[in-house]
Amino acid sequence: MPFTYNRSVRFQDTDAAGVVYFANILGICHEAYEESLEAAGIDLKAFFSNPSVAFPIVHANVDFFRPIFCGDKLLISLIPQKLGEEKFEIAYEISLAYVIVAKAITRHICIDVSSRIKQELPSEIVNWLENNRRDTEEAERRKAREIM
Repeated sequence: MPFTYNRSVRFQDTDAAGVVYFANILGICHEAYEESLEAAGIDLKAFFSNPSVAFPIVHANVDFFRPIFCGDKLLISLIPQKLGEEKFEIAYEISLAYVIVAKAITRHICIDVSSRIKQELPSEIVNWLENNRRDTEEAERRKAREIM
């Protein structure tokens, strides 16, 4: 099953029109990413303050299918995928009452902090990607059996 994260939309997430400000949905997705790392046993303090390696986002994309308002109870499903030896992508499905209201993607690259040169993903991230891939594949197989 893909990793899921529950999040209530807060007033601070919204704009003057009362809907989630477009950039804030990426912040909510990043919260889900952090939660999935922690659920996998990765020490977030060490992960984000590691002086030798970083995982900057090099691409982000969001599609909105309906407005999201303060107080909405969101379910964010996170589906990471390895794209190469030094990069990965996370697809997010943001749902409200079982209806997908937005989708997002973030693409990350692994770099050496001091030289800013690409490097291979460390084993803890490769393991996180593999475990999430297996969980997602199992959920898709279960869903396919339910449909039949």
